Amino acid sequence: MSESENLPPALRWTSLLTIWGAAVVFAVVIGVVSDPHAYASWLALALAGCVIGALIAQLATQQKEGFVDRLAASVVGAFVILGLAGAVLALVAAVR
Repeated sequence: MSESENLPPALRWTSLLTIWGAAVVFAVVIGVVSDPHAYASWLALALAGCVIGALIAQLATQQKEGFVDRLAASVVGAFVILGLAGAVLALVAAVR
């Protein structure tokens, strides 16, 4: 495979940051709208949505080189973001 056929860095980062941004949006919406007793359930659904979104985003790049690495980075980033949001929401729920 020649260098010109590799995925451009801008497209690679766009495909990652889109999923991470979705995870942040999901976390904020869950924190604002959801009942504190349902935070964990909604965060699990948000992670599932991020995994499906990551699959779609990485398949949309139409590049097989680095697919697994990009998919893993997307999912792990979303997992970390939602995990941190879960910790914050747990503290918020404990205070209420």
